[in-house]
Amino acid sequence: MRLRHIEVFNAVMLTGSVSAAARMINVTQPAVSRTLQHAEIQLGFQLFQRVGGRLRPTAEAQTLYPHIERLFAQLDEVQRLSASLKAGRGKGELRVLTVLALSYEVFPRAMRLFREKHPSVRVHHEALHSPQIISSLVLQEADVGYVFSAVSHPALVQEQLADRHVVCVVPKGLLTARHVKAGTITLTQLSKLPVIALDGQDPLGLLLAHTVRDSGAGLKEVMTVQTYHVALALAHHGVGVAMVESCTAASADLAKVDVLKLEPTVPTTVRMLRPTARPNSLTTRAFTRCMQQALLETAG
Repeated sequence: MRLRHIEVFNAVMLTGSVSAAARMINVTQPAVSRTLQHAEIQLGFQLFQRVGGRLRPTAEAQTLYPHIERLFAQLDEVQRLSASLKAGRGKGELRVLTVLALSYEVFPRAMRLFREKHPSVRVHHEALHSPQIISSLVLQEADVGYVFSAVSHPALVQEQLADRHVVCVVPKGLLTARHVKAGTITLTQLSKLPVIALDGQDPLGLLLAHTVRDSGAGLKEVMTVQTYHVALALAHHGVGVAMVESCTAASADLAKVDVLKLEPTVPTTVRMLRPTARPNSLTTRAFTRCMQQALLETAG
């Protein structure tokens, strides 16, 4: 199939009709019909059958389509990268990405420190999940990103900034004063309390699941969430114990919850990521130093 065949085939698959496909790619209906006919002649099999005024894809078309979708996703990445390269990095601008857990306490503190020394630099910030941060940095849509999970990608450089650990945010009243004063909670003690678990696809959630499984302690998971601050908010409302990293716990309302270290210790690491294709600019290095300082301020 030629690229023109692929474009028309994709448009018809998305819209279900020749007329809608023509409008989508801004050509005439006869042009779409002719291109489909040429594609079917070249392929040697039919792509669509007309049923009730609409085009129904054949089994062969349905087999082809997932590959076409991947091709268009790759073309979209090429367009995004091209646009990023064309725009370049604005003078006096810095594009920063952080995972959600770092965007509530750590990033604002880092921003305050950075503004004190670099008031003329305009910072563009976006809070994303780790896979999205990696994708944006690979496409050079941002200058630097900060995540928890280790990354192995030839287009990215990573640097370890700080070690953190998992803590338990416990609603007031679930533990005795003696347990709270101890400052730690074991998995055995935790097994007697309602727990808000992290999604198993999250790196920290997966690590916690392995730790719990290896310990043999069964937890009473009342629900599962994807976002650490959602878990924290639920703990504030007394739903259960939130198991989160200490950066998120820095936002805890100590009038509503107690924050205790988990035993055994479950470590996690904050890392800086940047594209290898971009130089490690003075501005990027300065912001990373501010992130390190902010991490020290929120160490728990």
